[in-house]
Amino acid sequence: MRFQTLKGFHDILPDDFRYWRHVLNMAVDLADRFGYLQLSPPILEETRLFLRGLQEGSAVVLDKELYSFEDKDGAQISLRPEFTASVMRAYVEHGMHTWPKPVKLFAIGPLFRHEKPQAGRFRQHVQFNAELLGEEDPAADLEIMQLAYSLYDELGFQELTFQLNSIGCPNCRPAYIEKLIAYFEAHLDRLPEVDRRRLSVNPLRVLDTKEPETLALLENAPRSIDHLCNECDAHFRSLTGYLQALELPYVVNPRLVRGFDYYVRTVFEVWGAELGAQNALCGGGRYDGLVESVGGPKTPGVGVGIGIDRIVISMRGQGIEPPPLPHPLIMVLHRGDAAKVEAVRLVSDLRRNGVPALLAFGKRSLKSQFKSANRARVRFALVLGEDEIAQNAVTVRDMESGEQTLIARPKLISWLQARLDIR
Repeated sequence: MRFQTLKGFHDILPDDFRYWRHVLNMAVDLADRFGYLQLSPPILEETRLFLRGLQEGSAVVLDKELYSFEDKDGAQISLRPEFTASVMRAYVEHGMHTWPKPVKLFAIGPLFRHEKPQAGRFRQHVQFNAELLGEEDPAADLEIMQLAYSLYDELGFQELTFQLNSIGCPNCRPAYIEKLIAYFEAHLDRLPEVDRRRLSVNPLRVLDTKEPETLALLENAPRSIDHLCNECDAHFRSLTGYLQALELPYVVNPRLVRGFDYYVRTVFEVWGAELGAQNALCGGGRYDGLVESVGGPKTPGVGVGIGIDRIVISMRGQGIEPPPLPHPLIMVLHRGDAAKVEAVRLVSDLRRNGVPALLAFGKRSLKSQFKSANRARVRFALVLGEDEIAQNAVTVRDMESGEQTLIARPKLISWLQARLDIR
């Protein structure tokens, strides 16, 4: 019987990890440089954690996408569909809200959503998530945006730009939504059925439409940045001022909203060049009040989620090559049973001293073992036989030049470390 991966899931194969290791190492390095601390929430959480506080439209959509079930204790639990809710729960549960502010956290791991599979979107995908909690300063928004931008920039992505919008706060957004509803109701006869439903359930989602008829109407629709309160307007102006000071490219996009209703003020995406129909590389924004929705104190926050699968696909599409994966540069060959025992000891000794090494398995001829060393692309082949054992030495062949040298066993490791730049 043959098995295959489930629909919407995929294997990450050894060749893929040339990219994955590079991207993940870069993400962790950047998080360290920016002063973020790593945490790892569990994959399973109470279902209500992910549905709390959402408006009806978002809750219905998310509920349909959740991988949910009743466990043996009768609890309703789900595979996490996003990181932010789990991070907020951990922040409150473990008393991180009492730490000096801001609290800067990041997480990396798989997320699960039962959505329609398409290019770059899988039902299981890995995300790098960064959150900055306890700070209202628009410079905090800038830092999260910089972290995302820096990752793509240092990976080699070209023509990066921010798509930026402010969707206001609970004080000014209701009045804007009233104007938005009034505008579209005046053009209801031109509005497709799918957007009529959005208008009645979650009007901001109409801005994110893909329907051609609605896109035409959006040209003259009210813009949220024109209806901000004084505090939201000042926040947005400060943020754009910082972006200009750093010469980071941005475009104010009045159609930009996020998929969850807990976002306030800043919402953003990073776009890149030559990505086809899906220009957006990642997205994030400010979510003041989210900590309160999971039982914590009033806490401002801002964050970003970056899909690693999406980065790898984009790198391949743009021909961005990662550095090669490290591989052992030594193979130990042997002639005879007694020499094989010594070879096993030598390989173990090399590895303990930080020298990556392979053992030639089996009882093949020395010629066959040298072929294996060539295929493994090692730098040196170490040969053990009766003569070498008698002299307490090893014959070392440089696989690039073909030169052979007899090295005493006590000096071998330091000899190799110096030539392989291993410390």
